[in-house]
Amino acid sequence: MIKLSGLIPAVFTPFDKTGAINFSQIQPYANKLIDDGANGVFVCGSTGECSSMTLLERKRVLETWVKAVAGRIRVIAHVGGTCQADCIELANHAVEQGVDAVGAIAPFYFKPATVEELVAFYKPIADTIYPIPFYAYHMPSVTGVSLPMKEFLEKGSCKMPNLNGIKFTSNNFMEMLECIRLDDGRFDILNGFDEMLLCGLAVGAQGGVGSTYNYSLSTYRNLYNAFLSGNMDQARYFQQESVEIVRVIIRHGGGIRGGKAIMNYLGIDCGNCRPPFAPYTESEMYQLGEELSQIGFVK
Repeated sequence: MIKLSGLIPAVFTPFDKTGAINFSQIQPYANKLIDDGANGVFVCGSTGECSSMTLLERKRVLETWVKAVAGRIRVIAHVGGTCQADCIELANHAVEQGVDAVGAIAPFYFKPATVEELVAFYKPIADTIYPIPFYAYHMPSVTGVSLPMKEFLEKGSCKMPNLNGIKFTSNNFMEMLECIRLDDGRFDILNGFDEMLLCGLAVGAQGGVGSTYNYSLSTYRNLYNAFLSGNMDQARYFQQESVEIVRVIIRHGGGIRGGKAIMNYLGIDCGNCRPPFAPYTESEMYQLGEELSQIGFVK
């Protein structure tokens, strides 16, 4: 099994003015992330607005990312959703594309009430991609599924031999530590909350998947390198730098809506989000630019 490490942006899905996918932006987007030092991309996840896309669109976006990356960094395909059959179809397609790993969020409408139910939902998805590594995507703040992840790894690994770990988007670092240390570090636990990357690294995560990595990768690279060199003062400095960026984004529509606006500033036209998110107005773009300038993000 692979061990994912470093910084893996959860990429946005670019849309044009009509709301259609803007495939032309994915190649320059991939080139930018690779030039900036990304270690991989997490495609069609929450940041990629997967729940607002059709199955065909998700397939075509993944195909375009795989071609754009061309083996230079790893590609993790997110295939999660509320319909198990759809997830299996997307998983089959991901295997055909030659991805490095597959992840899936817990079903978030009809929710599993027990670890056993969550394992049963994931098992045919993981079986479909075997022996490619499978990652559970744990994000209880969005899914409402807050099952014990250590127990999930214990029971899930008995049913899914390619269960490689968890994209752990939760601030329960006690639980995260338990998952990391389980079975002498057998599982690959990736930090999910960008503004808490240093906390994740401190309890043993080897890397993270995050949306703000798309446009702040240098900040996180500095944080990551400072941590690895043992310079905790510098690591805390760069984590605070990321927190300031996150606070601006929260004031301007949250991680996906605000993040896409920042990408537009940086020359990658990600367009607006699909409904229910409202499009950005000119006044909002101006105010966002002003606040980013105040914290030194843009000149």
